[in-house]
Amino acid sequence: MQNPYDVVIIGAGPIGMACAIEAKRKNLNYLVIEKGALVNSLYNYPLYMTFFSTSERLEIGEVPFTSISFKPGRQDALEYYRRVQQHFGLNIHLYEEVLSIESKNELKFVKTNQSEYYSKNIIIATGFYDLPILLNIPGEDLPKVSHYYKEAHPYAGQKIVVVGANNSSVDAALECWRKGAEVTMVIRKGEIHERVKYWVKPDIENRISEGSIKAYFYSNLKEIKENSVKISTAEGELEIENDFVLALTGYRPNFEFLQSCGIELSDDGLFIPNYNPETMESNVKGIYLAGVVCGGMETHKWFIENSRVHAGMILSSILDKEIENRG
Repeated sequence: MQNPYDVVIIGAGPIGMACAIEAKRKNLNYLVIEKGALVNSLYNYPLYMTFFSTSERLEIGEVPFTSISFKPGRQDALEYYRRVQQHFGLNIHLYEEVLSIESKNELKFVKTNQSEYYSKNIIIATGFYDLPILLNIPGEDLPKVSHYYKEAHPYAGQKIVVVGANNSSVDAALECWRKGAEVTMVIRKGEIHERVKYWVKPDIENRISEGSIKAYFYSNLKEIKENSVKISTAEGELEIENDFVLALTGYRPNFEFLQSCGIELSDDGLFIPNYNPETMESNVKGIYLAGVVCGGMETHKWFIENSRVHAGMILSSILDKEIENRG
């Protein structure tokens, strides 16, 4: 068996990188494994997305994040985290997917699509952006349907339906309308979500009020067809012409992967993983959780600026155990 790592970190997002920085500072033997690109979730965000947070609240490793704009965008963040990676020379394997984690005596056996590793500790910092929350309706698998939005250009001059009333839905609706799309929003509740960015919320509400963007409140998409969609509204069911559907109904952590590692989830429908809030160690000894994955379906609870502290908490716990074992 190869010499085991002190810690293997799954996920090279900002929080996974923050954990790697702490591990390096504590002279621990570590490895970060990421199934996609560096900060893969941020890479897959819409091209012109703007963060809620100001740049200093996105910083990791005490590396200053300077941005011309008061609130940085996706491109600013990608540049920043690339520079952080280069600055620290973090040990990261990109485009390598973790398939399973098994406990073997005092070690964890990590199997990926490329190799196998042993580690004393695991940090799961996989975020939540990989798995969309599906509508589970007929036609959802048609090529015209997407659960992710990148940019508005492909939808110029097209009839599109945007499902949802959160930040991603609102941004997509406004950008597509401004690029010449005929936009219809299908919203389950009776208003735009209260957590929509405060400088964007009045914009979408005004566009709906003036009729530039059509919105069906208290409504659900019932069926997607090649050239139309069926919508269940408070006044009854209707069918409208349609070219594309952006089903931006949110995303969720990979609960199946957590459970396969032995991590317990709450049975209240929120699927919040079992962990110690003081150390971030899960109910499985030696497996820690960091970042938004800690919130289960409450994906709004944890984000970069308030979960950066997880890195210090986790690595302090790991080092304390190392010292205790040596003693």
